Amino acid sequence: MTDYTKVFQDTEAVEKYETITYAPNSYASQINDRQRDYLRTLVRREFGPMAPVQHDFACGTGRAIRTLHGLVREAHGYDTSAEMMAKAADVGSRAAWHQVPVDGPVPSPVPAGHPAIVTMFRLMLNVDEEVRDRAMGFAAKALPTFDSGILVVENHGNAGSLRHLRSRRHRGERWFAELSHEEVEKLFARHGFEVTERRGFSMITPSLHDHSIARAADAALRRLPGANTYAVNVLYTARRA
Repeated sequence: MTDYTKVFQDTEAVEKYETITYAPNSYASQINDRQRDYLRTLVRREFGPMAPVQHDFACGTGRAIRTLHGLVREAHGYDTSAEMMAKAADVGSRAAWHQVPVDGPVPSPVPAGHPAIVTMFRLMLNVDEEVRDRAMGFAAKALPTFDSGILVVENHGNAGSLRHLRSRRHRGERWFAELSHEEVEKLFARHGFEVTERRGFSMITPSLHDHSIARAADAALRRLPGANTYAVNVLYTARRA
């Protein structure tokens, strides 16, 4: 079990995550609002009138599930933390909840048919390679072919962003996790996925969120061609190759 997984077996940590990390107008909640608009547009574009099934792996408090309320025909949330899923239901996330073990064989998605969308938010950055491969193995089971649907994965610490400048201590040691676009694409390819779209949602780090000038610059920079390459927070959409 990773330390990250252990944290969210604690009800106080779960409550802090939902009410402080994602407090109104916080850095995380504003990114979530932008992601919500993007994801709802993405689902309408990719699936049209045929509503997909959603499989949200490492669902936490169900934020990605709430994002797609009304656009999926059913939703399933999977997490190692019963406390997280209890909070998800408490705040109004509508899904069937499935607790998965922290290790062992790759979990299997509920056989709910296709098309489907698999979502993974705030997972990949905080776990080791074994857990990443296990998560992607789940996605491969849920999306066995190109036509099965789409995978959407969040990287909230792009190594090519401004965040990277603060990623090492004075001795050159990294003090928080990062993932590059190349690392994400290699992970996807290892499990038979190909990135079809990449979208960035913030050019600034949380430490700059309260600075009005930085926030204005962020809004302007996100509109520039190629900005996704340097965004701190990125969503990758992929299909089976």
